[in-house]
Amino acid sequence: MAPSHLSVSAKPPSDRYLSFAEREEIAILHSQKQGVREIARCLGRAASTISRELRRNAATRSGGLEYRASTAQWHADRSARRPKPAKLAKNDELRHYVQDRLSGLITSTNGMKMPGPRVIWKGLRSGPRQHRRWSTAWSPEQIAHRLPLDFPDDKEMRISPEAVYQALYVQGRGALRRELTACLRTGRALRVPRARGRGRGKSFVSPEIMISERSAEAEDRAVPGHWEGDLIMGLGSSAIGTLVERTTRFTALLHLPRMKGHGDVARVKNGPALAGHGAEAVRDAIAQTIIRLPEQLRRSLTWDQGAEMAQHASLRIDTGLSIYFCDPHSPWQRATNENTNGLLRQYFPKGTDLSVHSANELQAVATALNARPRKALNWKTPAEALDHFLQ
Repeated sequence: MAPSHLSVSAKPPSDRYLSFAEREEIAILHSQKQGVREIARCLGRAASTISRELRRNAATRSGGLEYRASTAQWHADRSARRPKPAKLAKNDELRHYVQDRLSGLITSTNGMKMPGPRVIWKGLRSGPRQHRRWSTAWSPEQIAHRLPLDFPDDKEMRISPEAVYQALYVQGRGALRRELTACLRTGRALRVPRARGRGRGKSFVSPEIMISERSAEAEDRAVPGHWEGDLIMGLGSSAIGTLVERTTRFTALLHLPRMKGHGDVARVKNGPALAGHGAEAVRDAIAQTIIRLPEQLRRSLTWDQGAEMAQHASLRIDTGLSIYFCDPHSPWQRATNENTNGLLRQYFPKGTDLSVHSANELQAVATALNARPRKALNWKTPAEALDHFLQ
């Protein structure tokens, strides 16, 4: 049978894959003793693509690795045929190895099996998850990288982490029992695509207000007036806002009381944030606190990309502050604020209702924190350091 690349009715390959013309070019350049990187530059492809092509699709009948375009295309067409039987479905020994390391029972030092308790999953976030039980619970990546160590001479005992995940989650490739997903660390009943997490950009954050655009004077802490802010969360979606001045470590706490109707009426989609830390409430609380300060202490504010800062444009107009946002999942870019939040947990422990604290109580805690000597300030207090700059 003629190769598919010679068939008139063959579907043209995607640009993602090497074409027959590109394989002919590779064969010519390779015969001229051109290196992998030089061939990649000529074709506008990655060097890893060329290296993989020469390794996988070369002709081996002569006993060596002789690259010919027609043979390489035949190998590529054969590899592209679907559906393929799952590797775990064909290899019983490999399947038992993977299953045992996913779900095998934990053993004590004397070899006794320890089934352990059944761990009930109570989380309500990040999608449905299955109840757990104690197991060896190796990750697919650990399994894949351990196989060459346990079976160095058996090339059939190899599998990629992705193949294990597909065997667990993808219908039709389910060589592993579906309930084994409970042995994964996440315990997810359904797989969450990575692209879903990457695509959650905030529409109110633009490149010109990212932390990379913040002035150098804010970075080196030479001039006071640059603040970092965040929310600390408590039970029942209660929250307290925190503002910390970068140079002096002076702290201000924002009282965010719950709105009328919280817990009594059903939540309305796109309605007001009755928990008290919506965009309007946070904007007003920051403005009321910052506007009392002298103008030289109102230079910039850095926050994470939480939805509570959606009205940052109005806050900039009301207070004159320049607003900047950290990169996603980068709390170290607000290190001063994160450190202060840790100190505040002494007064507001996790898992407690923060809405029970009055504005006067928050002010008392802030005063106590600002009267505590700091090593970073040569054992001065934040209040003393702020007074020094204001004199």
